[in-house]
Amino acid sequence: MIEQYNNIYPTIHPTAFIAKDAVVNGDVMIEENVSIWFHTVIRGDVSKTTIGKRTNIQDLCMLHQSPGQPLVIEDDVTVGHQVTLHSAIVRKKALIGMGSIVLDGAEIGENAFLGAGSLVPPGKKIPAHTLAMGRPAKFVRELTEDDYKEMARVRNSYVEKGQYYKKNTNMGK
Repeated sequence: MIEQYNNIYPTIHPTAFIAKDAVVNGDVMIEENVSIWFHTVIRGDVSKTTIGKRTNIQDLCMLHQSPGQPLVIEDDVTVGHQVTLHSAIVRKKALIGMGSIVLDGAEIGENAFLGAGSLVPPGKKIPAHTLAMGRPAKFVRELTEDDYKEMARVRNSYVEKGQYYKKNTNMGK
């Protein structure tokens, strides 16, 4: 369902795949080749949410904001199943592992990998090119070339799957 809030409608690039049972409302910008998967909720009723090119927001995610604190997800990001993002910044090519929670003012660095089930508290910064995990999330190690290859494989597979669903099924809008 794509809906307005206070007469503000989402801006959605025509190449984006949005599952029919996803909810996107209000001040949300979705760029090209983004995929928004089943049962995800993106509420743009407090501040703006921006989702960059080729990003995938997987099943059952919740994206929201606090007043005056937008949610920014840059290009080529993978957001795993059941992730909550709230007024945070996720830099290019980052991967947010399933079940993670990233809170207000937190920043996930470019090409960073946040392990599944992690909690990033308000204001915490996860450095670029690192693996962090835990509750609260802590630095584990620098990423390797194999990590980057796996992150790219996942990211590219979701771009392909999103385009397949958009063109070949009745599950997209």
